[in-house]
Amino acid sequence: MTAGAPSIVDRRVHGAADELRRQFRAAKPFPHVVIDGFLEPALCRRLADEFPAYDAERFRNEWGELGKAWREDVSRLGEAYATLDRGLRAPEFLELLGRISGIPHLLFDPHYFGGGTHENLQGMELDPHVDFNLHPETQLHRRLNLLLYLNAEWDESWGGALELHTNPWLHPAQNEVQTIAPLLNRCVIFETSDRSWHGFRRIDLPAERRTLSRRSFAMYLYTRERPDLPLIPHDITIYTDRPLPEHIRSGHVLSDADVRELETLLARRDRKLEYLYGRAIDYAQPTLRARVEEHGESQVEPSRVSVTLRRLRRVAERVAGARR
Repeated sequence: MTAGAPSIVDRRVHGAADELRRQFRAAKPFPHVVIDGFLEPALCRRLADEFPAYDAERFRNEWGELGKAWREDVSRLGEAYATLDRGLRAPEFLELLGRISGIPHLLFDPHYFGGGTHENLQGMELDPHVDFNLHPETQLHRRLNLLLYLNAEWDESWGGALELHTNPWLHPAQNEVQTIAPLLNRCVIFETSDRSWHGFRRIDLPAERRTLSRRSFAMYLYTRERPDLPLIPHDITIYTDRPLPEHIRSGHVLSDADVRELETLLARRDRKLEYLYGRAIDYAQPTLRARVEEHGESQVEPSRVSVTLRRLRRVAERVAGARR
């Protein structure tokens, strides 16, 4: 072990690396492995005890909703997290993940971009999505997600379980989903790709447990070499909307709870359309400005980009009209 880098992983995981690699490669719907008892137990308990408090003033999502809390300044979160940080940086740890995943030359991200501690409260959820795979600063290629759960108390009936999807664009009957409860010291490692769809269902805690939250730690591993996959930049995480609840079918009489659920789904979809419209406008600006400068504004002919923008504008106008 490198000087100053503690052995943070339970020794049983080291001994099982070859079997874990077999499980990783054989897993469906995409390569992944679930490892219980991943960290040394004493360290994991300290991480749970020293988890940073939720800051309601800092954490709102793209649509103004109170959202996931995160801290990327891992080494400053207390002694337990400083110990974790040193262990994650160690070459021996990266070699272990390489053995399990079969991906050589994995690199640690000292900035924990998009990672660190994650916390979600009652009523929160994460729609199925695939992540960015190109680091915005280093331009390294993201290859693995590592998620460590830090919930000493969790029941699967409370929602919040990690879901790995075959393809959420498919009909629910065709979309194979693996469900993994977010239990203390459970680690999930999965390959980052354009088909690694994942998310979690809405958290619905019992009234007497609503002081609890869903807590986890995330880190992402990179390589200099690019895999044979489409590049996804950091500001284009791709989300899908969840399908209608299974019980809402022809002939069903909607309850008040059903109406609230439908209103929530429609409102979330409207906000996503609004957000995507604005982002499409932003992404089109360099191309359109270059065409204007080259040809003069009056000579710019309709392009695929401008046609797409007109379609998006019409969608946004319909969405805005439906809200009035």
